[in-house]
Amino acid sequence: MSDPLLTDWSLEGTARRRDSYYAASQAKFVPFAEPIVFRKGRGQYLWDNEGRKYTDLLGMNVCISVGHSHPRVVAAATAQAQDLTHCTTMFHHPTPAHLAEELAARMPKGHDWVVHFTNSGAEAIDLAMTMARSYSGNLDLLALRTAYHGPTAAAQSVTGISGWRHPGMPGNVAFVAEPNQYRGIFGAGTDPYLDEIDRVIATATTGHLAGILIESVQGYGGIIEMPPGYLAGAADRVRAAGGLYIADEVQSGFGRTGAQFWGFEAGGVVPDIVVMAKGLGNGFPIGAVVAKRQVAAPMAEKFLFHTYGANPTSCAAARAVLAVIDEEGLQANAARVGAALLARLKDLQERHAVIGDVRGAGLMLAIEMVSDRATKTPDAKATAAIFEACRAQGLILSKSGPHQSVLRMVPPLCLSPADVDAVAEGLDAALAQAG
Repeated sequence: MSDPLLTDWSLEGTARRRDSYYAASQAKFVPFAEPIVFRKGRGQYLWDNEGRKYTDLLGMNVCISVGHSHPRVVAAATAQAQDLTHCTTMFHHPTPAHLAEELAARMPKGHDWVVHFTNSGAEAIDLAMTMARSYSGNLDLLALRTAYHGPTAAAQSVTGISGWRHPGMPGNVAFVAEPNQYRGIFGAGTDPYLDEIDRVIATATTGHLAGILIESVQGYGGIIEMPPGYLAGAADRVRAAGGLYIADEVQSGFGRTGAQFWGFEAGGVVPDIVVMAKGLGNGFPIGAVVAKRQVAAPMAEKFLFHTYGANPTSCAAARAVLAVIDEEGLQANAARVGAALLARLKDLQERHAVIGDVRGAGLMLAIEMVSDRATKTPDAKATAAIFEACRAQGLILSKSGPHQSVLRMVPPLCLSPADVDAVAEGLDAALAQAG
């Protein structure tokens, strides 16, 4: 019997169908000057439709945590899908219940944690915002400039990059300066950025907060780590105004930063709400809000559900992801391989004047391009040229940051020591070619 779902893998056919049938909003999101079709992925590698091999330093937008098509994850999802592909959350199913227990066990001890599953990180952000407002009785939220929290209307309202913001976003959000230690408006240090939170609360809010959302490491904002004392200081100030500390771990969670399982742990503070997605499913769509029980309790007064939230197939995949991270030592691998790659990036910085800054932790790294190191002028043109040259070197990464002047590296956590040389040499060649 012939297959009714025959697929045209040609670049020409795929591009024609996209151009003909994708909405402009979806068709726009194409990183390279010439499009690329990926057909296969294994571990940290990708192959295009013509069989060319690439090292995936993007992790398909940080979604691939334990490696493309990891056999343990695929097997878990396949087994579940063959029995029952979907079970709506109004009925009981053991797989999401087990996953909720396993996620709660990963949270800081001494607190009673509960889980609400969503379809995506953006939906989880929406829920966290609603949860904070329901619990506190307040509307005003704080977010960081250059933050990215998602494309839904509510998530856009707490996103601090104009290129991601569309008309019609809800209000009651005030922005504070991100504590960028390279190009922040107050320079290096922590206290000036905490003082800014006090000023913004006093001048741009009612003085009564629902909460603050902070990416533990800003992702699309250009891999911006929070300096020592910032997370704890921000949480103290917001809680004093009646609000909650919401940690966005969509990109920085699941061992990606190496030293900790969750990015917020580096700040020595316990959030009230934690948002997660992306790497949790290793490519299967799933998000979650994990909150202290008393924070989540008021939400029971009204109905709220996500049709595919707690989908057992995605939850089965997520359970396998957590197991693989532990069994294969991927958090420790992120720390070890990330440190080796960071050292090579710093060596490149010494030899290429276009690199203004190198930063990151674990396998969440970035190099920022400038036209002048003294003035730190962002160089989006050079970044685009280097990005294109990286493709020829078999490297897939992303352009990020509010000025599109950052090359962001967030590969699968299985990137190996043997890959470090190839990545560094490819970047070196791309920098030389573009320069």
